Amino acid sequence: MQALVVDDSRVMRTILTKLLTGLNFDVVQAGDGAEALAALDAGARPEVALVDWNMPVMDGLTFIKKVRQNPEYRDVVLMMVTTESEQNNIVRALAAGAHEYVIKPFTDEVIAEKLEMLGLIER
Repeated sequence: MQALVVDDSRVMRTILTKLLTGLNFDVVQAGDGAEALAALDAGARPEVALVDWNMPVMDGLTFIKKVRQNPEYRDVVLMMVTTESEQNNIVRALAAGAHEYVIKPFTDEVIAEKLEMLGLIER
C-alpha cells in the first residue's frame, strides 16, 4: 500500500515516513499541498494521505478540498495531522473531506490506531 505524507517540515515527514514504512506502506513525500497534487497528477495513488494544515504555497485544507473535487482521487483516505487544535478547525477539515484528524504532538500508537480504525492496517 502507498501513503502520501504532506508536511513542510522535513523532520515531520521523516517521522511519519518511518512510522508508515514500519506499517508496510510505501511512502511518497511532499512539502506542501501543491507538491502533493503534482504527485497525484503524476500517478501516485496512495490509499491514505497524512496532511499538515499550515504549509506555504498550498495549505492542507485547500489540498483536501482540491482532492475531494477530483473524482479520480475519491478513494484516497485523508488524515489531517496538525497543531491546529481549535474545534472550529477540526469541523472545517472534516467538512472539507478529511476522514480523521490528529493533533500534534502525537504518538505512533495514535496514528496506527487511526489507520486501523479506517481499515487500512490490521494489528
